[in-house]
This record gives sequence, structure tokens and C-alpha cells, in this order.
Amino acid sequence: MRRRALAAAAVAAFALVPALAWAAPATASSLPWWAWPVLLFGVSFLIGIIAVAAGIGGGVLFVPIVGSLFPFHLDFVRGAGLMLALCGALSASPRIIRGGLGEMRMVIPLSLAGSVAAMVGAHMGLLLPTKVLQTSLGIIVLIIAAIMWRAKERESTGAQPRDPWADALGMHGLFRDPKTGREVEWHARHVLSGILTFTVIGFIGGMFGLGAGWANVPALNVLMGVPLKLALGTSGLSISVINTSAAWVYLNQGALLPMIQVPAILGVIAGARLGVHVLRILTPVTARWLVVGVLVLAGARALLQGLSS
Repeated sequence: MRRRALAAAAVAAFALVPALAWAAPATASSLPWWAWPVLLFGVSFLIGIIAVAAGIGGGVLFVPIVGSLFPFHLDFVRGAGLMLALCGALSASPRIIRGGLGEMRMVIPLSLAGSVAAMVGAHMGLLLPTKVLQTSLGIIVLIIAAIMWRAKERESTGAQPRDPWADALGMHGLFRDPKTGREVEWHARHVLSGILTFTVIGFIGGMFGLGAGWANVPALNVLMGVPLKLALGTSGLSISVINTSAAWVYLNQGALLPMIQVPAILGVIAGARLGVHVLRILTPVTARWLVVGVLVLAGARALLQGLSS
């Protein structure tokens, strides 16, 4: 009962984060420097809760919220967003592989395309003026909110036409759900479109530090016809590869700041543990609606910041 009350309070607090972002500029100069890492831990903790409950990566929430709420340069925030999503994906990868929830024959070609695009996007993001990046970030986040609002997941792939590229790359097989024991025969479709989609996702993720969990799963499940649970695991493995490539660019350019990285990663990890309990009292649909609302407000804030600077 106490966990449910705590989880409900955390969700309510998360809903107030965008409202705080609007008031952030007025309070930025009145706080000591050490208060910002403490506040960053708290906000990251709430992001970790909702990210698990909604089934998305934390980067897509972290960058627009922290970029609007905290007086940190956007380059450092984007680098932290990539590392935040990367740490979560790397921690889950061993379990995904052992549990047979990820398909490496799909990860390799999709991640190769996404990694190259992510490095290009990261270089371009560091070269563009902050005003342009802030405005573009607001537009991208609002588009992501619209995609999440309209996205519908497919539990079953049904009979699909065979794709010759899927046959050539071995993107087919028999998936066994470890929870129910039910076996589903799957065969990927629209492979070339999927590779192109991962290229675009990697470029956007590298440029804005958003990670790719918000887009990988719909691309694998809806576009390529991969079973939902297999798409979730494959997405986690691909994030481990794609985000690593982009993170090296930010590291090489000195855009990874420990004062931001440490509290953000610790906060998300702690919040993710509580997020498992939130799943019991908060339906995925409700969590998704909450995320969409927060993204709309945070995206609008980032867009206004970019246009007014």
C-alpha cells in the first residue's frame, strides 16, 4: 500500500515538471550551484519511473525537460541524454540475450545504419548554433508526441508476404514467449524501409540526444512486422550499439559533464526500480497519455526558447 501511494505521488509530481520549467528562468539565478545536481537527481528519478511505465527510453523525456528546466548548455544535456539511454540499454542487454528476447540477425544491419547516421547527427548537432538546435528540438519533440499519440502496437503479425531481403539476412524465425510459452513464427517485412527508418532515427537521436526507444519499437513492430516482445528486446540491443557510436562523438568533443551525468544516471536507475511497481497501478495507456502531455508542454517550451533567444 505504501508503494502504491509513493508511486502515485511520483506520477503526480512528474505531471508538474513542465509547469516548473516555465518558471525556471526566474529562479535560476537564486539557487546555489550544488542545488542543481540535487534537483537533477529528483527530476531524473521521476523520469525513470514514467519511462518504465510507458515503455520508452528516458532520453526522449530527459533532453526536452532538463533542457528547459535547468541552466545547463544544451550540448551537455544532449550528451547526458545519450548516456542515460545507453546505460539503461546496456544494463538490460545481458538479460535480453539470455532470455531470447532479442534477434541479433536484425540488430546488426539495422544498428550499422543507425550508428553511422547517429555519428553524423552528433557532429552536425555540435556544429549548429544553440538557437537553431533549441528550435529544432521543440519541433522534433512535438512531432514525437504526435507519433506516440497515434501509434498503435500490434500483438500479432499474422500472415505476411515474404521479403527477399529478410530471407537473405536471416530475419525470420520462431519466437517463444518466455512468459506464456506460446510460439510465434515471424518473418520480417519491408526490410529496406526498416533500414532507412533506423537511419533517420539514428540521425535524430545523435543530433538531439533523444535515444531511440520511442521510435525503434514502432518501426520493428508496425513497419517490419516483428512480434511486440521481440521488437522490445531487439530495440534495447540496437540502442546499445547506436547510442555508443553517438556518445563517443560527444565524449571526444568534451560534451559529457560528470556533474550532469552522475545524478542523472543514478536518478533514472533508482526511478526505474520504482517504475516496475507503478506498472501495477498505472496502465500503459494512461502512462503514454501522461508522457504525451509532458512532451507537448516541454516541446512547446523548447520551441519558444529557441524562437525568443
